[in-house]
Amino acid sequence: TEKLYPLFLSRDKNVYEFPPKCVVLKYNEKEILAELKNEAKRSRAFGMLVKHYRELLYWKIRHIVINHEDANDVLQNTFISIWNKIDGFQHRSQLSTWIYRIAINESLDFLRSKKNSPGPYDSALSRTLLADAYFDGDEAQALLQEAIATLPEVQRVVFNLHYFDEMKYREISQILRTSEGALKASYHLAVMKISAYLKRHD
Repeated sequence: TEKLYPLFLSRDKNVYEFPPKCVVLKYNEKEILAELKNEAKRSRAFGMLVKHYRELLYWKIRHIVINHEDANDVLQNTFISIWNKIDGFQHRSQLSTWIYRIAINESLDFLRSKKNSPGPYDSALSRTLLADAYFDGDEAQALLQEAIATLPEVQRVVFNLHYFDEMKYREISQILRTSEGALKASYHLAVMKISAYLKRHD
């Protein structure tokens, strides 16, 4: 049985800080995909995929689930899911699109599980963030994150991808498999709700 690449990440904040381009220059998606199909090279190839995507995915997930430790847990689940599903990748989209879709689905599954758990998850989030050693924002940024946490799941994802990641609606449409028109409507509603929340708590 092939050993899964050791992807469980340290909770040290520095694990997400990489020297510029040190990994990107060695990453070739076509070669990685070919090696992932080769049992003898699969672990090495997956290790390179993890190094290439872990910081990108961490911040995409973190913007959705907000809490650092939760983001770390969802990130690990994302890579496990990628490992388990890589043989089913059909090349109908870019590998990055496929990977982002898995990360977002894992994030949404996490939010739904929290919604079904006892106790409020989203309330008073700004105070939680300000006490989080991994959050380096101020009170205004913490309040913004609290406002984002009140959004419905899809609106939260669309807002984060468009606002923080500066992704175009065409790219988001490929990831979420939703029309651009519906995405624009979701983003507009999200902005209105966030603005109203911030005014109420000003």
